[in-house]
Amino acid sequence: MAVTFSGVNSPSGLKKLDEYLLTRSYITGYQASKDDITVHAALSKPPSSEYVNVSRWYNHIEALLRICGVSGESCGVTIEGSAPVIEEAVATSAVADTKASAAEDDDDDDVDLFGEETEEEKKAAEERAAAVKASGKKKESGKSSVLMDVKPWDDETDMKKLEEAVRGVQMEGLLWGASKLVPVGYGIKKMQIMLTIVDDLVSVDNLIEDHLTAEPVNEYVQSCDIVAFNKI
Repeated sequence: MAVTFSGVNSPSGLKKLDEYLLTRSYITGYQASKDDITVHAALSKPPSSEYVNVSRWYNHIEALLRICGVSGESCGVTIEGSAPVIEEAVATSAVADTKASAAEDDDDDDVDLFGEETEEEKKAAEERAAAVKASGKKKESGKSSVLMDVKPWDDETDMKKLEEAVRGVQMEGLLWGASKLVPVGYGIKKMQIMLTIVDDLVSVDNLIEDHLTAEPVNEYVQSCDIVAFNKI
């Protein structure tokens, strides 16, 4: 279904967009699409942190554009008061950062995230690792704020017990925050939950693989997805 927004750079327009994104991770559907790029391109600058949901969505789309672009099909979105975004321009915007960092001899517009590392990538990884070691003398470790989708097995899963099981996972450097239930479809709801982690103590990947989708929590949890990840 097509969605229409107006005046997205005005306070009233941003407020309406913020309310729209309160229960949504993306503009349309359940994955990033060209609709997200259309709205992203219509924003003249990053939204103020006052608009929590817009800011969370904007940072997530920014990260996707830097890493791999967005290829999901559009359901249709209109920005009133803005020039129409041509489909080719949307696609180009989605992969612009990726093309800029790709090897000159790569003729393929798609980026293989799972391909073998090049020598340059290995060297860059080693340099980053060395930089991390060099910064180990810092007195305080960095923190990150994470928004996570926690999905149940089916509509019969007890979401109260699911939340209790998730919050029952405790470790040093992990602090659970607010949560809410978001309808997915066919009577199924997912839980969106905020968490704060100390970067040196908690790995979100390990948290998901070793705790949230492992026994006994996996009795209720089918899968987890990171919606937004921001440094504090």
